[in-house]
Amino acid sequence: MIKIIISGCNGFMGKVLTELCAADEQVTVVAGIDRYTEKLSDYPVYADIFEFTGEADCILDFSSPASLDSLLPYCVEKGVRLVVGTTGHSEEQLAAIKAASEKVGIFKSGNMSLGINLMMELVKKAASVLGVNYDVEIIEKHHRRKVDAPSGTAIMLADAANEALPYDAEYVYERNSVRQPRGDNQIGISSLRGGTIVGEHDVVFAGRDEVLTISHQAFSREVFAVGAVRAGKFMAGVTEPGIYDMSDLLSEVLK
Repeated sequence: MIKIIISGCNGFMGKVLTELCAADEQVTVVAGIDRYTEKLSDYPVYADIFEFTGEADCILDFSSPASLDSLLPYCVEKGVRLVVGTTGHSEEQLAAIKAASEKVGIFKSGNMSLGINLMMELVKKAASVLGVNYDVEIIEKHHRRKVDAPSGTAIMLADAANEALPYDAEYVYERNSVRQPRGDNQIGISSLRGGTIVGEHDVVFAGRDEVLTISHQAFSREVFAVGAVRAGKFMAGVTEPGIYDMSDLLSEVLK
């Protein structure tokens, strides 16, 4: 049985992770970490990770970037693998993650959805085949409360296309201030905010007389929790330190 700690267990994603783990016969949640230590499930909840004295294989972190300050030292000291589900880390925190990964396995992805990460592989393939003959545009849609634009996932998709294109693309985020035709070596990224849209991403390859669109829609945030649990199970079997991501998990799934 894989032993899991959920960091941010009393938040929305933490509650979803708790439900998914309870329904999975391969894993058990041995503890939760949250600044609100109210016990909402059948495992103990601590404000400080170092208060937990039991054994664990992996931590699933969907709390806030600030939690890394205690999670990374704990994982290095105890040899517990870490799945980072939060975003918005500072340069110092990214450096700390890299340093910790030299001693313990850390799984980090800007989007935990398996579908999105498979989409990235499809985008790379399309960009390598279509090359300079097709213009690449990305359209992302999210709920009205999302504060950042474009989404981190849109940037990941742009990076995936750029990696496979035969040129170094310029990212263009808005065109209203530019009164000129589209440049050849550009990737346009457009954002829409409204309602309760969980997340929609379209990568458009527009060529002469035809358009190829690769799309993904998330209908609930549960898809990210499903990916995180799979990442935790994957990391439980990892013995070597290093930074792992969804491409490693997909390689394992597609074997």
